[in-house]
Amino acid sequence: MNVLRIRNELRNGKTIFDLPLRVTFYARVSTDRDEQLNSLENQVQYYTELIQSKLNWTYVEGYIDEGISGTSTKKRDSFNRMIADAKAGRFDFIITKEISRFSRSTLDSIKYTQELLEHDVGVLFQNDNINTLDSDSEFRLVVMAGVAQDEVRKLSERLKFGFRQAIKNGHVLGNDKLWGYDKKDCVLTINEEEARVVRRIFDLYANQQIGIRKISQVLYDEGFTSRQGNQFNVLTIRHILCNPKYKGWYCGNKSQSVDYRSKRTVELDESEWVTYPDPSIPAIVSEELWDRANALYKQRSQQMMSHQPAAEFHNRYPYSGKIICEEHGTSYHRQILRSGKGKKEVWQCKVYRQRGRAGCSVPQLRSTELDAIMAQIFNELAQDKQAIVDSVVKVIQSVPDEHDYRQDAKQIEEELEVIRKKKDRLLELSIDGALSSEEFKSRNDGFNRQIENLEERLETLYIEEQKGKRSVEQLEQIKNLVERELSFEDGINSALVTTILDRIIVKRESTKEEIHLGIHLKVGDPYGVVLERQKSSFRFNCLRNIIPARKMEMI
Repeated sequence: MNVLRIRNELRNGKTIFDLPLRVTFYARVSTDRDEQLNSLENQVQYYTELIQSKLNWTYVEGYIDEGISGTSTKKRDSFNRMIADAKAGRFDFIITKEISRFSRSTLDSIKYTQELLEHDVGVLFQNDNINTLDSDSEFRLVVMAGVAQDEVRKLSERLKFGFRQAIKNGHVLGNDKLWGYDKKDCVLTINEEEARVVRRIFDLYANQQIGIRKISQVLYDEGFTSRQGNQFNVLTIRHILCNPKYKGWYCGNKSQSVDYRSKRTVELDESEWVTYPDPSIPAIVSEELWDRANALYKQRSQQMMSHQPAAEFHNRYPYSGKIICEEHGTSYHRQILRSGKGKKEVWQCKVYRQRGRAGCSVPQLRSTELDAIMAQIFNELAQDKQAIVDSVVKVIQSVPDEHDYRQDAKQIEEELEVIRKKKDRLLELSIDGALSSEEFKSRNDGFNRQIENLEERLETLYIEEQKGKRSVEQLEQIKNLVERELSFEDGINSALVTTILDRIIVKRESTKEEIHLGIHLKVGDPYGVVLERQKSSFRFNCLRNIIPARKMEMI
């Protein structure tokens, strides 16, 4: 039925039960505890019987969500399906218990009820006595939904208070499966069998200064495995090393909720953490050993970060994460081999690095070999290099400035005009004797300061706009740079490889002397490559369906 027609019927004395409507219901509980599920069963039974008891109503099967919070609608599958069905015209009216069952977000409540009304579907919030088919319902909905949303905020605050009180009372919060501890009723006790692993990790890292990846292998060789019987994950070892609980300290306030509605959190800087010795947490290692291990961890982290800026660091190794061992389905990792002839960059299967040749027989790859292969592929792809150069320059010329300086300048000029008019009016009031000379001077000086600040901003905008304009000289420099990159005079460019290479599959039939590769690009068909190694040289064939095989020798 049409909403306007329904409202006319209601104004003429009819009730919602007198109208021929197709009616469904929405029920939800926010936890999966037994008592809540019983409540859900009661809701379903009640609404089914209510709708079927009305002679003018046609029952439409209801929509039910179990164990889902009302804060957001993102994960409520039945709710979202109900909205879609409403828009498809499958029913006219929804009954639900209260606004907080529908949504605890004011924004969601109003948004969805308005969307439903646009599709001639009304909602009855039964406990709140709000029927969105009534003309005055929207005002009451805003008020009631606002109350429901405030309840979510209060609940969030109560939870935070509860956490603080639990900590104050010696209850340890957080991970119930912390390695090295057993936890019962918020009390930690040491699990001696697991604690041996924790002590071993700290000894290997702080005393023997062995790297985390090597520690994982040492633990496995010594018979220590994860709870699932696997080799210790590198991330797990890092978490163990950095967790202050292992020295008997509490550590909290590592993250903070930004929005109680979206539940988005941000990680806080270490300087904002709350840490202190906690008698309720039994230490597994000494404070001295823990502090020494973490000082070393920070030192190594800083060395890695300072070695190169972050953006360059990630682009530094173009084959990272792109070489896959077909035998094990694992990625190849970078390794530097040193000899009397100098350093050599190679790529090795992850299993080979962990277990040696017994773990993986697929050979390692040298970066020089991969570079040569990629250079030939690029040469074949970039047959008309001048066209590519011209295209790059054209794209750069066509990209507009990200910042709309003209719009900003227009806004500042409008503000200046408003202030100047205020100055004129101020002068008129002073001439008419409505202002004292002191008051006139004070206000006028204030306006002059505002004008000065706005004019400075206007000048800054002009300078920035000029900086953003690309000169002919800059475009010529870009053009020369692209031409040099495509000629591979300086070797293979990491950015080019990253842009076009999807993955390299090292085939299981590969041997040390003859390596079979499948090179998959982000565009076009893949290449099949056979890399043959000789004593002091190598050669390879690159075969692609649309390009004939070519042979290339390199010393």
